[in-house]
Amino acid sequence: MARLGVIDLGSNSVRLVVYEPKPADETKPFRTLIDEKKMAGLAAYVSNGVFTEAGIKRAESALGDLLRLADNLGCSRTDIFATAVLRNCANSDAAASAIEEAIDHPLSVLPARDEAHLGFVGASVGNSLTSGTLVDIGGGSTELTALGPDGDHAGASIPFGCVLAYANYVRTVLPTPAECRIMGDAFRRKVETLPNKDGYRSERLHGIGGSVRAVAKMLAAISADGVRPSVIARGDLEGLFDLLQGDAPTFAHRAVKAAPERIHSLVPGMVILRTLMEELQAAEVVPCKYGIREGYLITHML
Repeated sequence: MARLGVIDLGSNSVRLVVYEPKPADETKPFRTLIDEKKMAGLAAYVSNGVFTEAGIKRAESALGDLLRLADNLGCSRTDIFATAVLRNCANSDAAASAIEEAIDHPLSVLPARDEAHLGFVGASVGNSLTSGTLVDIGGGSTELTALGPDGDHAGASIPFGCVLAYANYVRTVLPTPAECRIMGDAFRRKVETLPNKDGYRSERLHGIGGSVRAVAKMLAAISADGVRPSVIARGDLEGLFDLLQGDAPTFAHRAVKAAPERIHSLVPGMVILRTLMEELQAAEVVPCKYGIREGYLITHML
């Protein structure tokens, strides 16, 4: 059976997932074989809107390692796509070309609308998403997709993600209450500028990506039964902020167990999620298992 590799060059991590296609009549048309992640923190290599030479080298190193792994695992095809970290920088074309030349492999920089649609396709695996709003909190941007019976019919990309928020607003590892307020206010101003903000208002949000999953993992880490919730209510999120502000050491120790690779971006992601729930009048967020990588696999490779 053929093996297909998808590498996602993100603002926080660079990730290879290797899939094995399944028969077309299967509910899920793939099986996940390998999921390998390198924490690169590429958003920190954007200076004055430019993706730096050091960032390019960092991306080249991570991609080179993952391409070799994909080859060793017998992938017949491996595709690479990049999201906000390259899309939103002033030297996007030049940086992407430099990376392609260094690794001798093509790289696609996804437009914001394509990224949102691929997230919808991936999130729809095993789910019927006919209403609500799909949310993807990335390292460099936050994507919103309005859902309806006819699929995804509107999308918006907000250039504000959890890694950029950490880099711009947090002095140490965990944000202070004041830094949380500043982050929340800054993100709120971005949301308020959306030309069709009312179109994304929904009682229920569907969340994809590592930030939403990290919140669910954190809730499991502080719960009595240790079970990851299938739905994140606003009260659950407020409980995490109460713990952070009332007992930061306990919060930190639980976060290290729940999402060690996101210890710096967990709280900024929480701030973005809480602000979205407030601004979009949402009562709950439903984490989805699959997202943009699976959407890319389905639409571009299967």
